[in-house]
Amino acid sequence: MDGIPEEKVLKLPKKTDANYSMSYRGSSQRANSRGPSSPNRQNKRGSQGQRPKEASKRQSMLNTHKIAPFKYDMNEILSQSSMDPVMASSFLASVIAKASRISTRDAKDYAKTFVDEGNLTKDEYDRICRLMDRYSKYR
Repeated sequence: MDGIPEEKVLKLPKKTDANYSMSYRGSSQRANSRGPSSPNRQNKRGSQGQRPKEASKRQSMLNTHKIAPFKYDMNEILSQSSMDPVMASSFLASVIAKASRISTRDAKDYAKTFVDEGNLTKDEYDRICRLMDRYSKYR
């Protein structure tokens, strides 16, 4: 072929070849048509072996649409407290994470540990709890 040695020429399979496949890898092997190859694909029988999901009990959690005003109000409370500013920022992040992912009850328990250690007063703890109740919803 135009002066190119025959061993250097790439031979592409034709559609009429017996082992031609439309594989994205470009291999000339036959495509596997036996069934689902991925664990996320359903088998032909549907969902026989799978269990139905159990509904979890609804819990009070921080409303994720109102995180910005919640942070603002929490920063006001924490700036008036005697807590170290570095500790206050990590405390705020942990409270938001617990309240929005687990429940506000767990976030209140976490805040209670800071009252026990003496980093927060009982009054500040009560204000934080009222704030969490105001910005929470059941989900």
